[in-house]
Amino acid sequence: MKSLIIPILALAAIVGAGCTHTNQGGLTGENTPENTQKFVLLDAGTQHSISANTLQEARLPDGRLDVAANVRNLESRRIQVQVNCEFKDAQGLTLDSTPWQTLILTENGQETVRFASVNNQASRYTIRIRQAH
Repeated sequence: MKSLIIPILALAAIVGAGCTHTNQGGLTGENTPENTQKFVLLDAGTQHSISANTLQEARLPDGRLDVAANVRNLESRRIQVQVNCEFKDAQGLTLDSTPWQTLILTENGQETVRFASVNNQASRYTIRIRQAH
């Protein structure tokens, strides 16, 4: 019996390694905040300390998407965060991602961050904020 189990397990491993799985029904995180929201706080520290009270979007004359957000420090202490923007097509696929930029916010301060897509294919975006390391 043992002599049959080992070849069967080996065959199952080989067959399983060659299979591809097509996602049906949102198993890869299609409904995660980064895919459904325009502003995402990536960690517990920023979720407690940061808010975005204004989001603006416009098309530049060459058709590129231009977005701006007012980022507010909710703390009575100076904090440092990093901000970037992912521009996406109509289906939500990322077209380009801006480099992370450091933003220093004074006590209860507010700063505007602005991003522009590299081409005119972007129709959606997600501004992401994380704690600075």
